[in-house]
Amino acid sequence: MNTVSDSPDYTVLARKSALSQPIYEPGKPIEDVARELGLDPATIIKLASNENAFGASPAAIKAGKRALEQCELYPDGSCYRLKQLLAEMRGVSADQLIIGNGSNEIIELLGHAFLESGDEVVMGTPAFIVYKLVTLLFGGTPLEIPLVDYRHDLDSLAAAVTERTKLIFLPSPNNPTGTANSQEEIFSFVRSLPESVIFVFDEAYAEYLESPPDLRPLIEEGKKVICLRTFSKIYGLAGLRVGYGYAAPSMAQLLNQVRQPFNINSVAQAAAMAALEDNVFIEKCRKSNQEGLIQLEKGFSKIGLEFIPSVANFITVNVTDGNAVCQSLQKKGVIVRSMASYGMEEWVRVTVGSSDQNERLLTEFNKIVRNRGT
Repeated sequence: MNTVSDSPDYTVLARKSALSQPIYEPGKPIEDVARELGLDPATIIKLASNENAFGASPAAIKAGKRALEQCELYPDGSCYRLKQLLAEMRGVSADQLIIGNGSNEIIELLGHAFLESGDEVVMGTPAFIVYKLVTLLFGGTPLEIPLVDYRHDLDSLAAAVTERTKLIFLPSPNNPTGTANSQEEIFSFVRSLPESVIFVFDEAYAEYLESPPDLRPLIEEGKKVICLRTFSKIYGLAGLRVGYGYAAPSMAQLLNQVRQPFNINSVAQAAAMAALEDNVFIEKCRKSNQEGLIQLEKGFSKIGLEFIPSVANFITVNVTDGNAVCQSLQKKGVIVRSMASYGMEEWVRVTVGSSDQNERLLTEFNKIVRNRGT
């Protein structure tokens, strides 16, 4: 039997961009922390990945279970019913929609469709790291523009555009800072861009806003805009991987040409449709999240920790040494996310949890700060 040392060398055949590709580091799962530290999984809370601490809509879970009873059948490859429902709810036509295995897949599809070696992609930093990963994967050059006061500086993003720029990414609210740009700012920015640039507006956390920006008028004007949304956040379906984008029909058609068939499984489609229609659950999650943000901000202020005011379902806080604090909290059964990979070594990002989870987190933070002072 072959051993690892006998394994053939595939690097000589691999694309150069694949060999140097950074690896995305997700928040640690509860099971991993429990196994590594000998903890009871039931006592661990995970506040690391911006998941919905209140779970998924009961209607979505019920619909997913029903779909599972016919899992021997291939899913609807066109996501017809999901598109029809999204079109009605978002005020677009079905042919403007592209459905992805999470909005991450749509980001990758943009790479497949538009990026070639030497193309430039403009993005803020720190921002969602997948923009940079996809750019590098296709041999592009990421141009990372520092945030100003933890917000995207749209003037600087515009100034970074060259004749080689293909895409610009703007997440609002931004991950990991939780800050947002206004609709007025975004409209002015997009209208200033050259025709050769595609503007990608990442709305992953839009449902946490009372009045999120509406970029449909820009699409109707003929601007090269695609907006991305996900079911992984407020809808609580992160484990099913489903997201969508809306743009001009010509953009959606092109992205559909480069996506894999049957990319959205039948369980995900069924659960997503049910989740969309459960407005009571969504409103409850939005309200609970707002209350949780207030609870955490007051708690951090009382402890004396600097934080970035957020409008999303997470908040980023300065703890002096993010990695060390993450490790200390994990030993207590509390999982948060170090921001070291985002160049914010002093910070950790905390998902808004239930009131009890937030209180437990604050208690552990307080202990760490007290111990640091002794």
